[in-house]
Amino acid sequence: MHSYNLKRILAAVLLSSMAAFSFPFAAIGQTSGIDIAGMDRSVNPGDDFFSYVNGGWMKSTEIPADRTSFGAFDVIFDKVSKRTAELIKDAGNSKDPEAKLVADYYKAFLNEDAIEKRGIEPIKAELAEIGSIKSKTELSRLLGSQLRADVDPLNATNFQTDRLFGLFVSADFNNPTKNVPYMLQGGLGLPDRDNYVNTDEHNTDLQAKYRTHIATILNLAKVSDAEAKAARIYDLESKIAAVHATREESSDVHKANNPWKLGEFATKAPGIEWSQFFKAAGLSEQPMIMAWHPNAITGISALVASQPMDVWKDYLTFRAIDRAAGLLPKAYADENFRFYRKELFGVPQQRPREQRAINVTSGALGDVVGKMYVAKYFPPSAKTEIQTLVKNIVAAFGKRIDNLDWMTPETKAKAKAKLSTLYVGVGYPDHWRSYAGLKILPDDALGNAQRLGKFDYQWSLSKLKVPVDKGEWWMTPQTVNAVNLPLQNALNFPAAILLPPFFDPKADPVENYGSVGGIIGHEISHSFDDSGSQFDASGRLINWWTTADYDHFKASSEKLAAQYDKYEPLPGLHLNGKQTLGENIADVAGLSAAYDAYRASYGGKEAPTKNGLTGDQRFFVAFGQSWRGKMRPATLRVIVMTDGHSPDEFRADTVRNLDAWYTAFNVKPGAKLYLAPADRVKVW
Repeated sequence: MHSYNLKRILAAVLLSSMAAFSFPFAAIGQTSGIDIAGMDRSVNPGDDFFSYVNGGWMKSTEIPADRTSFGAFDVIFDKVSKRTAELIKDAGNSKDPEAKLVADYYKAFLNEDAIEKRGIEPIKAELAEIGSIKSKTELSRLLGSQLRADVDPLNATNFQTDRLFGLFVSADFNNPTKNVPYMLQGGLGLPDRDNYVNTDEHNTDLQAKYRTHIATILNLAKVSDAEAKAARIYDLESKIAAVHATREESSDVHKANNPWKLGEFATKAPGIEWSQFFKAAGLSEQPMIMAWHPNAITGISALVASQPMDVWKDYLTFRAIDRAAGLLPKAYADENFRFYRKELFGVPQQRPREQRAINVTSGALGDVVGKMYVAKYFPPSAKTEIQTLVKNIVAAFGKRIDNLDWMTPETKAKAKAKLSTLYVGVGYPDHWRSYAGLKILPDDALGNAQRLGKFDYQWSLSKLKVPVDKGEWWMTPQTVNAVNLPLQNALNFPAAILLPPFFDPKADPVENYGSVGGIIGHEISHSFDDSGSQFDASGRLINWWTTADYDHFKASSEKLAAQYDKYEPLPGLHLNGKQTLGENIADVAGLSAAYDAYRASYGGKEAPTKNGLTGDQRFFVAFGQSWRGKMRPATLRVIVMTDGHSPDEFRADTVRNLDAWYTAFNVKPGAKLYLAPADRVKVW
């Protein structure tokens, strides 16, 4: 799941996603446990740990032509995809009405003849509405009607949506028993504001290619004067980008805690006629909306007032066509792939349509497919085994809190209270979402997506009428990922991630603790990372630290950020340690807790030596192989600029902060990864 389009603050806060993973395992001659053949034991682990554990695999593996990356997560993803493909293809034989929705959504995506025949007919009504706008009142009403709950909470640092604003419904920062709407910045076609703002060669080239893409889409739709309009559309997007919050600003939950009464929008963000906007959005009865990006909301609203109406109409016309392009006739879909996948991420080849149909259907009707998946592939015994692992790692984390010599008893007590009330969801949710009333047709792919978007939006709004459900899941069971939800003080570990190589019932416990144990520890640790640590046991955004304790925590965090600032994935391109700080804290603390839990599980005895590797070595090798992966340079550049997670190699290098790793591999001063004991970061 490479930067799978829920997230770092609703990932950091709501969601702290486990990863933007899309990194695979291709086990060479592997039966269970770690992949010995995939190692390169000629490499000194103290110099290049990633190559030591993955070098053989790296040399023998190529990224498939239709992918941006390939790694350990893809091995599971491919297996899960095959399973879901069988379930989706068989759904038409079921008498369950929800299964029929799945079958028809899948059929419609594959029905290319119907898509070609319909042309752009499915969006003509929207284009006509845009074309008829004559006033700011009508423009405000249209913008409100277009609001959707399509902000991907797994991609969280920027909460980007191609609509002018995004909506997210979740627990209130200040009253976590109540759901409130969050309004987020949007409106861009490129991945990040910096793609518009920066003037280096890479971004300048990308800007030119994007302008060409805009013109191409307009020409396909036979919009007159396409090149001139493309220039004006890009100029407007550049102005929108200029008022956007940066990723670091988006990650600061205190900057996001801005409860605005509806009546305040007119004075705090003049330009849009907000009464018309909120009425069209179905939000006019809400007493308050949380302005996650207040300056962006103010800046975008001002642009609605200052920019010519014709430019807004051109912009909205392009947005409507471009948003639908993947489900329009082949010429549009091909251009959509050419720019958004090939140019942006360096993917040379489109995936087969049948495979895309499976992935799209599984994402669109996730709970229905998830219910099918769990019934066939996730027995109660698997859930019990993982719950035991989770329990042991939670206990280990608790002991680490007890043993902190710098934390006062007052802060320790509150940290332990947060840990003791943590909700851990394993496999699947306690209750399933209903899709009653959703209309899906077997020959209307774009119409299905449009109706589903409105259905999902109304479902999100319905949560405003009920208390927060601490057991609500933000991932489907067939999702190969995991997530921490600070506002709910909860974790989700979907069934799909609980497979080899991460969790292998045939492997020794030491290897499972190194792989899935590291993932579990990571998610637990998100409750105590730079963002999660600012939420108490109830999920309230509140300071529960003494000043001295928080200063120590902050100093350790800054030290870790500085460590990651030095990493250089591409020549001249360094990681941003602050941007990835939450994930790096969770990696270090999670791996430490998993190590302690593994040692405790053997009751003081040493795990057996196998294939010339001691128990501790096997633990760390299992961890390093869980971050096995290759990524295209273009993709890597986008990830470094936009993602809250460090690239896979540097996540594997987390080991250099654990004393036990140095002992296990006899790493001495002079080794490239060596850190003096005082420089090893121990946040928790």
